[in-house]
Amino acid sequence: MKRTTLAAVIAALAVTGCFAWTAAQDAGGTMKKWQKGKGWGWVWGPEDEVGALNEMSDASRLTALRRVQQGKIYDLGALYDRTSYKWPGHSPGEIISFRTPEGVKRQADLPALVTGNPSGTAWHSCALFLNDNVATQIDGLGHATEGADDHWYNGFKEKDWGGNWGPRKCDASTIPPIVARGVLVDMAGFRGVDALPANTMIGSADLQAALKKQGTELRPGDVVLVRTGTLRHWGEAGGDHAKIGEHDSAGINLEAAKWLVEEQGALMIGSDTSGLEYGPKVDDAKAYREKYGSFMPVHNYLLIQQGVHIAEFHNLEELARDNAYEFTYVCGTNKIKGSTAGFTLRPIAIR
Repeated sequence: MKRTTLAAVIAALAVTGCFAWTAAQDAGGTMKKWQKGKGWGWVWGPEDEVGALNEMSDASRLTALRRVQQGKIYDLGALYDRTSYKWPGHSPGEIISFRTPEGVKRQADLPALVTGNPSGTAWHSCALFLNDNVATQIDGLGHATEGADDHWYNGFKEKDWGGNWGPRKCDASTIPPIVARGVLVDMAGFRGVDALPANTMIGSADLQAALKKQGTELRPGDVVLVRTGTLRHWGEAGGDHAKIGEHDSAGINLEAAKWLVEEQGALMIGSDTSGLEYGPKVDDAKAYREKYGSFMPVHNYLLIQQGVHIAEFHNLEELARDNAYEFTYVCGTNKIKGSTAGFTLRPIAIR
């Protein structure tokens, strides 16, 4: 039987009408809870732990997959090792050999491993000591808290649902597999720079101008990824920590986040930085905190108030090189109960 490529199959189906789609269908049908001018909020019931990702459906996922024309994969995950970039919220990690072929074969008190093994079979396994906020990640809805009661999304409180083994509501294991239309907003490309300068604030007008230049329209149910260029400095042996740190403070402000959620219906918002949102200069930090009542107002708005997950340290460089502004976004997080983020992920974009 002649081998057929994925792209050829999809093209054939499109010709026959099986994969026909329109802009109006791009969200997979009518949005269930999103309201223009309001966004989402705590609208999914008192026990909900999923938030805006509830808007995904079989129809929306199928529509997103129908966008695939070439079968080309873009790896959006950043390579992680013990030397990778760190900041106060991303603690050092260690990957340690836990079982080694040489060590296993010296284990004289386990004769089954030492004798009667003429082929010399052994194995490697490792112990990992990591924070759950490292490398490519998606923040769970229990990640950020606010108020004297330390509440998070949907009103879950620390005194009721916290503990020494992670939050018992809205942990990362509740993040469903994500399949949606993805959109790249290349802010570095729009500004004509390799990477945005430190402390660059990205507002809604900036996003709109970049989207207009790209010829890209946002639609309700999109995963929106904003490129600053920061991860061009990530690589083997930890990358250039000084350069990553220099650019990592560029990001969207609260007004931009509100525009994406309340006016455009973004399902998830992410970037190629460690925190997505704008980081002010040291001299401006106090005034910024006083204005918004928090040092991370975008996190509080998205995760707590709207139930919109945040994607961080997504590698968007190859997408930008190919001017691949629209794609199918696919990601499944680590299913670890009690973790506050899906971490060291390998999401993909498919065109």
